[in-house]
Amino acid sequence: MINMLVLKVVIRTMFFYFFVTLAYRIMGKREVGQLGVIDLIVSILIAELVAISIENVKDSIILTIAPIVVLVILEVLFGYIAIKSRKFRTFFDGKPSLIICNGKINYHEMIKQRYTLDDLLISLRQKEITDLSMVEYAFLEPNGQLSIFKYKPFKIKTAVPLALILDGIIQDNTLRLIHKNNSWLRENLAQKGLGPQDIFYAFYKNKKIYLIKKNEVA
Repeated sequence: MINMLVLKVVIRTMFFYFFVTLAYRIMGKREVGQLGVIDLIVSILIAELVAISIENVKDSIILTIAPIVVLVILEVLFGYIAIKSRKFRTFFDGKPSLIICNGKINYHEMIKQRYTLDDLLISLRQKEITDLSMVEYAFLEPNGQLSIFKYKPFKIKTAVPLALILDGIIQDNTLRLIHKNNSWLRENLAQKGLGPQDIFYAFYKNKKIYLIKKNEVA
């Protein structure tokens, strides 16, 4: 009896190993450190479902397969919608936050993101940065990781590209950061016979606007 129970557990474990691997291949999973909110929720639910199924060998395996298939379909569907809609993507995953700008800590943004000074220092140490004065820009990414741009030698300022338009949506935070307004951006686009809705990606660098139009994206 015990041997049969162990055999069932082993068979179920082997089955779900390959089944979950296939499910993740279908979902096109990113690296663990890059998981968004939806990705993380789906991963946790799949892990819980599989664990319950392996423990409860008397229950039909279909009771686990069915919800996992539903989760995979939802993940693929949400992934497709996220590609098409930046608002949907931003709602679930959020957007990067500027934590350090021109060497100065943005405490207001840290409070807003509930990101403590200890969190910041830990992230810097993990990237072998021991002194805050070495950092020119730092962005807190939607996945919780910190992207850091260090000062060049002699603290020559780095021209970090700042997103002005993403998938047709004007980024007001960037405009405030560069001390420009919505009208300024629209006037620059109008000179080229364009509007925000025509732009896939526009960024500001070295006091110039660089554009990638939607009809230029394959």
